[in-house]
Amino acid sequence: MNSQRPESLTYRGREDPPYGSGFAARSFNNSSSMDIPHWVSTPPDIPGSRNLHWGERTPQYGPATPIAQGPSDESVQGGPSGDQLNRFAGFGVGLASLFTENVLAHPCIVFRRQCQVNYHARNYHLVPFTAVSVMYNLTKTQGPKALWKGMGSTFVVQGVTLGTEGIISECTPLPRELSHKWNLKRIAGHLILKGLTCVVAMPFYSASLIETVQSEIIRDDPGILDCVKEGVGRLIGMGIPHSKRLFPLWALVFPTFLHGVLHYVVSSTIQKLVLLVLRRKSPQRQVTDGTEPIQNMLDAYFPELMATFAGNLCADVLLYPLETVLHRLYLQGTRTIIDNTDLGFEVLPINTQYEGLRDCINTIRKEEGTLGFYKGFGSIIVQYSLHAAVLQITKMIYSVMLQNAA
Repeated sequence: MNSQRPESLTYRGREDPPYGSGFAARSFNNSSSMDIPHWVSTPPDIPGSRNLHWGERTPQYGPATPIAQGPSDESVQGGPSGDQLNRFAGFGVGLASLFTENVLAHPCIVFRRQCQVNYHARNYHLVPFTAVSVMYNLTKTQGPKALWKGMGSTFVVQGVTLGTEGIISECTPLPRELSHKWNLKRIAGHLILKGLTCVVAMPFYSASLIETVQSEIIRDDPGILDCVKEGVGRLIGMGIPHSKRLFPLWALVFPTFLHGVLHYVVSSTIQKLVLLVLRRKSPQRQVTDGTEPIQNMLDAYFPELMATFAGNLCADVLLYPLETVLHRLYLQGTRTIIDNTDLGFEVLPINTQYEGLRDCINTIRKEEGTLGFYKGFGSIIVQYSLHAAVLQITKMIYSVMLQNAA
């Protein structure tokens, strides 16, 4: 039988034996005894093909030679990979930031609000040292719950805010996010959405404010959804005890809308600027061997948290006087009794008689001075100092963990 191999496939300079003569039958059970003709060649070794690395060649027929390989599947499964640690580090830093902002900082928020609405106070607590001292006295007198009250209602208000924003953005053409192709019309619609969200959440925010400043001595344990019930009751004018000095909600729409829009504008602007500066100072590292840096996820996620932290800090500081005025207007006529922020051992009633936003501003300036708008400012210093410390400590811990796992 003649060979059917075309002549064009014949390698020059080789003497090929006939296909039928001297060719042993192929055995599938004994691969070592297989006699391969000389004209069968191996494919060329192309770098980058067949998942080959530089310095490796395609294995030839014959006895298998040991090839240096990476870690086995068992070793990979035994410990987390670098990419998993990176994702875990980014998630951990973000979780620590949320926990500090909403849980650890809650005592500072409670004391700050009590100072803002206490027009009797002679000690303004502009520095953190006096604020910490009175917070300790409140905890010692009334127990740990004195500074953790109303935390559940704050989460409810955040949920109402997020839900309201989503519903309004879905039912109206107001954009919830701004894309790169923005214009003045989209910016105006976006800011209107933020302001409307704050206005809709205003009844529930005022009810949550009452829960956070009400003294623990005369306060019953409210349910988590009590702020929703009280907010709806205030919206329709029923369900909660109030006096004739209680402000109608329609009179508080404009200052609430203004505060919400200004807070968003300031925080977003500072956040963008800080993020731009941080990314320019620490550009993404380039790796020549194609491997991902160990702290890639951590370094990419942490600047965003720092930018958000700086934006919220600047917005809270700049709008602190307006927030003080709003809190007093929200609380007027609700028959709320607060703790004495001068000593921390007594309680005081709130009996203000402001006639509106302008009258509240003029009265505070006249009776309490300009610094009266900044009562309790020391607690906000404690709050953001604690937040920054937790962020830095968490980053250091995860950095050490990632370096040890490398």
